[in-house]
Parts: sequence; structure tokens; C-alpha cells
Amino acid sequence: MKQSDIIDFFDQMASTWDARTIRRENAIRAILDAGGIVRGVRVLDIGCGTGVLMPDYIKREVASVLGVDISPEMIKIAEAHYEGKEQIRFLCTDAETMQLSEKFDCIMVHNAFPHFMHPEMLLKNLSSFLVPGGRLTIAHSMSRAEIDKRHEGKPHSISLKLPSETDLSKLLGQFLTVDVAVSDDEKYIVSGVLNKTK
Repeated sequence: MKQSDIIDFFDQMASTWDARTIRRENAIRAILDAGGIVRGVRVLDIGCGTGVLMPDYIKREVASVLGVDISPEMIKIAEAHYEGKEQIRFLCTDAETMQLSEKFDCIMVHNAFPHFMHPEMLLKNLSSFLVPGGRLTIAHSMSRAEIDKRHEGKPHSISLKLPSETDLSKLLGQFLTVDVAVSDDEKYIVSGVLNKTK
């Protein structure tokens, strides 16, 4: 995988992304619940795209959201969608290596995990942005089998195979205490908490 290929692919897809997006409300609700998205939390949304989950965060009355994506075109559209929403900000950067001075209660990686070249590096970096007791959630609002099938037709240069929930739990468990690992016909969720003693 090359980062430039990933950026180019999503830049090209950005203008039609919203029209292609299929919302699966039950799965999204379960993901947000598992991810601890409740009133007053500070959220970091990784691979936010055009801001697909922003309406859900607003509805749940979060305190703030920072949406991060590596595609400039995705971020441009997201900023246009949510202009004037003071609690929502966007940043175009590489989540695997970015540095942030702020901490978050919840970090969400929704429908994006296979597109990161170095999963362990990503999880380690994201874990450093959690407050004690904060939660990092990797999730897809579709089954693992469907995700893999969708990526079969894409160039290998833009995605990795999604690991099983067991394998991802082990990987995430290096940094957090994993307490959610679900993979069924409609969703995939692996979520962990930063121990307050760390």
C-alpha cells in the first residue's frame, strides 16, 4: 500500500461519496452505544470522510468532534457540510503519525480501518489521545464478510484485509483493555478502554 494511492482514491471518490453511502441505522446505533457516544463527550473521528457520523454526534449532544481524514477532498466537503457548527472541526492529516495536544473521551474509527497501512502504529498513536477511562472503537456498519467482499474489487494498494475480531482484540489489547468484540451479520465492533491507572 502507498499513502499516495489511498489519498488519490478517496479524493476521486469524494464528490460522489454521500450519494453512495448506505446508512444502516441499527448497526450505527449499536456502534455509537458501544463507543460510548453520549451527551458531553469529546470525540475524535478518524477516517471521517465527508462527515457521515456527524449528524449522529449532534443528535447525541456531544461536546465536540474533531474529524480527521487523509483526503483533502473529503475534508473540503465535510467542512462545507458543517460550516457554522462550532462544536465540529476537521483536520486533514495522517492519523498514524499525527500529533495532537488535546485528549478525547471517545475515538471512533468507522468504516475505515482496512485503509490504514500500519494498524499497530495507528492504534498506538490513537490510544495516546485518550483521557484515562476513554474509549477507542474500531467498527464497521456491515459484516466482516461484506467488507472483505467490497474490497475484493478494489486495488490492493488501498486496503488491507480486515482482521477477525479476535485478532484485532489482541492487537488493541497491547494498548487498552478490550471489553467489546462483536462480529455478526450486520456489524463489526472492537472497542477498548484506557485504564485510569495508566
